[in-house]
Amino acid sequence: MFRYRKTPFIPDEIKAGDIIGFSGDSWISTLVNIATYGLPFWGLSHVGILGHADDGRLMLFESTQLDGLPCEITGEVFLGTQAHQLEHVVEAYKGKVWHYPLYRPLYPIEDERLTEFLMATLHTPYDKLGAIRSAGVGLSWVESLLHHDNLNSIYCSEWCCAAHTYIGVFRTDNVSRWNPNRFVRTERRIHVLRAPGRLK
Repeated sequence: MFRYRKTPFIPDEIKAGDIIGFSGDSWISTLVNIATYGLPFWGLSHVGILGHADDGRLMLFESTQLDGLPCEITGEVFLGTQAHQLEHVVEAYKGKVWHYPLYRPLYPIEDERLTEFLMATLHTPYDKLGAIRSAGVGLSWVESLLHHDNLNSIYCSEWCCAAHTYIGVFRTDNVSRWNPNRFVRTERRIHVLRAPGRLK
C-alpha cells in the first residue's frame, strides 16, 4: 500500500523503458484529462520515459513546457524534450506521479537503441499543435489520416510512443496520434506495461 513520504519514493526496480505518468492538480491537467477521456486529478496529463543518457545515468526523458527545471544534459531550461533526475521531478511536481514498469527489462541492444533515440531527439521543441491534435480518440484518428508523424517538434506521449516503437516493444502507424491516457491504456491492455505503482 502507498504511504505518503515527504521525500520522493523512487523504487529500486525502475529501469530503462519504464513510463512515468503524471496526474496534475492544475486546470491545464484537468482540461487534458477531459479532452483525452481521463478522470481529472487521477488520469494522466503528462508522461515521460526512463532511459540512459550517453554517460550511463538513468534519467527521466520528457517533453514539457511547464516544470522550469534545467535539462540535466544541456543545462538549459527548455520548452521541449529534455532529461531530468526522476527524484527532482517527482519532488517538484504538484499532483500524483505513477510508475508504469515495462513488462521486462530491455535487452542490451534495445537499451542502446533507446539511448541512441533519446539523445538524438533531445532538445527538440515542444509540439503544442500536435498535443492538441492528439486529444480524443476520434479526433486523433482523423488527424492521423491527415498528418503523418513528424518529430521536428515533439509532445510528451509522442516521444514515449516513438521511443517504444523505435526499440520494437510497441507498434503503431503514427506516433503523433497518441495522447498520454490512450497511450498508457493501450500499452497496459496489450501487456507492454505492468500495473502502476504510485510514487507520489
